[in-house]
Formats: sequence, C-alpha cells, structure tokens
Amino acid sequence: FTFNKPMLLAVICAAIVIAFFWSAFAKPKLVPRGVQNVGELGVLFVRDQILRPMMGKRGDNFLPFLVALFFFIWIMNIMEIIPAAQFPANSEIAFPAALMLMVYGTYTYLGIKHQGLGGYFRNMIPSGVPVGILAILAPVEILQYIIVRPFTLAVRLFANMFAGHILLLVFTLATWYLLSVGIGLLWSATSFLLTIVLTAFEMLIQALQAYIFTILTAQYIGGSLEAGH
Repeated sequence: FTFNKPMLLAVICAAIVIAFFWSAFAKPKLVPRGVQNVGELGVLFVRDQILRPMMGKRGDNFLPFLVALFFFIWIMNIMEIIPAAQFPANSEIAFPAALMLMVYGTYTYLGIKHQGLGGYFRNMIPSGVPVGILAILAPVEILQYIIVRPFTLAVRLFANMFAGHILLLVFTLATWYLLSVGIGLLWSATSFLLTIVLTAFEMLIQALQAYIFTILTAQYIGGSLEAGH
C-alpha cells in the first residue's frame, strides 16, 4: 500500500465536495443566497435531470447519494485540467472500479431486499418467452445484470478519462518539443491551438461522463426497486 498522487487527488476532491455542500446547507435560509443558491442549483439539477426521469419521486431518498456521486466524479475529472494537479484520478481503473462496486452492491442489495433473492434473479429473465429462445436469452440476461452492467459502468468512465488525458498530454508535450528543437513556430502554434480546443472538449467530456455514470446508477437502482420484466 502506497499513498500516491491519484489517491491524494481523490481525498482532495472528496474534501471539496463535502466542504462545498456543508457550507451551502449548514445554515440554510428560506431565501437562498451565495453558496446556498449554487448548492441548490446543483441538487435540483441532479434531481430533475437524473433522478426523477429514471426513478420518479419514489427515488427521492437516493438524492443525497446521487448528488454526492455526480459531483465527486465531476470534480475528480476536472483535476485533469487544473494546474499542479493535471491528472484525472478516474483515468486509473481502480477508482471507477471502486465506484462501480459501490453502485453494484447498492442496487443488488436493494433488488434482493424488494424482490427477494429468488425473485430478483427470476425477474432478470423476461416472462412469456418460448422455451427454445429462453435457453439462449436467460444466460444473456443474467450475464448482463451480473457482469456486463458493472463492467461497462467502470470501463466507460476509465476509458474516456484515460484517452482524454493521453491526448492532452501528447499535444502539450508536442507544443514544447516543436518549439524547442527549432522546427518552427507554425507547428508549435498549431499544436498549442489543438491543446486549447481539446481542453475545451475535454471539459465537456468530464461533465458528460459524470452525468452518464450517475444516470445509469439511477436507472439501475430504479430497476432494482421493482421487477424489470
């Protein structure tokens, strides 16, 4: 066990999220101002754009979990473009995998709690399907719940952040290399321009990946509260 830079960034990001929402809602006022106003906008975004479309009002109990998940992932992703940090912790598979295990454990527990152990696994398989097709469909559906869902949830976040980090790194290094070897200002400037464009694009991807991870979490939890088929 070693405490490295990605782990430090994860701790810092967690502290930022906790400190922000603590300062926003420690002493809430009827008419929000300042930090509370921004905090309420963040909570309402997660509720209206992620939780309610996937789970309806019955899922409001999970709002704190989804808010924390969204902003923690987003802030960790943003670290990629912050000077001195310049590294997204989610580009290391261990962090998306840990988040995935937390989500997987949550919706599996809820599914068994609300549907029963047998009912949870039985409801993974569509009813009314002919026996011949069911022999093929049943393993596919069970694998989707047990392996495909958690695997894609983690790998999607990891792959996007890893690829974006590598692209920014390559063009940033190319800017300095082309300038230092005297190849010409034109090529160095072109690489620098691409770095700026990719940084703007990466900012969109950072928010989008946090949104996708959270909305899929809401969908999976919502599906575990009642039979999907």
